[in-house]
Formats: sequence, C-alpha cells, structure tokens
Amino acid sequence: MISITTKSPYALKALAELGRMGDAGPVPIGELARRRDIPVQFLEQLFAVLRRAGLLKSQRGVKGGYGFARAPETITVLEVVELLDGPLGRDAEGIFAAAVGAARDVLAGTTIKDVVEREAQEAGANMYHI
Repeated sequence: MISITTKSPYALKALAELGRMGDAGPVPIGELARRRDIPVQFLEQLFAVLRRAGLLKSQRGVKGGYGFARAPETITVLEVVELLDGPLGRDAEGIFAAAVGAARDVLAGTTIKDVVEREAQEAGANMYHI
C-alpha cells in the first residue's frame, strides 16, 4: 500500500535546509541535523543512500560536508521517497491504486526547490508584523 516511514520526512527536512542554505559550500551533516532536530546518525544513513544514488555529493575533511550533486529543482520528492522507502504503492489495487496514483502525481510534481519555497512561504505567513 502507501508506506512512508520516518526516513522520507526527515530526509526532506534536511534537504530543504540544505537547499535553503544555497551554494554556501559543503554543509556539515551535524549542522543540518541540529537545525532540523534530526539524530545525526540517522541522517548520516539517509544521506549515504542519497549520495550513492547521485542526488548528493560529499566532501571529507575540516571543510567537508554535503551539497547537491544535482540541482534541487531536478530532484523530486517521489524520487527521495522511493530511494528511502521503496516503490510507493507497489501492491495497491482498486480504489487504493487510484489513491496511490494521485499521491505519486503530487510527489512527482514537487521538487526539493518547491519544498524550500513552500517552507519559506509558510514561515512568512506565520510572522506577525507590528
């Protein structure tokens, strides 16, 4: 059916933070984890998968960290979900197959750049001006 574990939401939070930071160079994974309140070891596992898949690149050393190997506007949420949680709705049938199709369409049509922009809009909407 539709099975999304905590892996995908955590990865999306961290990828959005990485995208929000722009081209500031490699970002230490500890900093991403701290900013988004994600356990570092868990994020390391997720980013290792995304790096092997060619979404992220890493740099070792004192000035090391992670950056995007591909532009955030080319990485879809569906791609991240399926890398971390497997094919979405693999065994869905009937009405559930239709629901999975709708979910796949939304996730495939949303990029990491879109997630960053949505977070910025939501943060702006929650600001109070005096």
